[in-house]
Amino acid sequence: MKLNTVSARTGIQWVKLGIRTFFKQPLALAGLFFMFIASMSVLSMVPLIGSLLALALFPAATLGLMAATKEATLGKFPMPAQLITAFRAGPKQTQSMLVLGAIYALGFLVVMGVSSLFDGGKFAQLYLLGGSMTKDTLMQTDVQSAMWVSLILYFPLSMLFWHAPALVHWHGVSPVKSLFFSFTACIRNFGSFAVFGLAWMGAFLAIGMVVTMVATLAGGVNAAGAVMVPAALLMSAMFFTSIFFTFESNFDSTAELAPEAPTGDQP
Repeated sequence: MKLNTVSARTGIQWVKLGIRTFFKQPLALAGLFFMFIASMSVLSMVPLIGSLLALALFPAATLGLMAATKEATLGKFPMPAQLITAFRAGPKQTQSMLVLGAIYALGFLVVMGVSSLFDGGKFAQLYLLGGSMTKDTLMQTDVQSAMWVSLILYFPLSMLFWHAPALVHWHGVSPVKSLFFSFTACIRNFGSFAVFGLAWMGAFLAIGMVVTMVATLAGGVNAAGAVMVPAALLMSAMFFTSIFFTFESNFDSTAELAPEAPTGDQP
């Protein structure tokens, strides 16, 4: 396995592949995404440790969605069991995935901890312990600062974990090395990931505008609000479907991946 360097335009291709694959198995992939969201939400409701459990299982859950996407590319119907793919590959892989989840949870708590320095922990408390984010709260300068700080700090954390679950599961890479390779891949292919992110932002905005306009004309503002939520969830499901293709494109399983000097090929 080796790390590939791809052109910036590949980011558009990832988006197209994600949408195309989603529509091959829309019911299955949408259903699995809703199960993923529901599972994380239910876990978060458990007092004291719920949010930590949800964070620790997040890498494994995202791997499940990637495994479901892989099944769809093979023309198969992804089953609910795909969501627990990370824990079906043997004790060693399960242990590695749990270690990865623990590191992710710790990293996320560090991000929230730093953001707490700006607002006394109000944003972190709402995010981790639950509660309603009112308009008055959002308008507070310190809370806005905390939100921006957490967003900025989450970017490097997401780069560390973007490919890590897949590397641990499909290639047997150790948790720590998987973080290194994931971060390196994101840095070396920053252009393609920037295009990928901008393309999805544009897609979300465009679909949001179209859905809002059509729903408003058909049934008023209330109808628009009711339609926007499922539309956003479906778009999110397509986004998560496209993540698999970023991994497949960034890593070539036919060559060895050397920690000292990852090599890349320009397609």
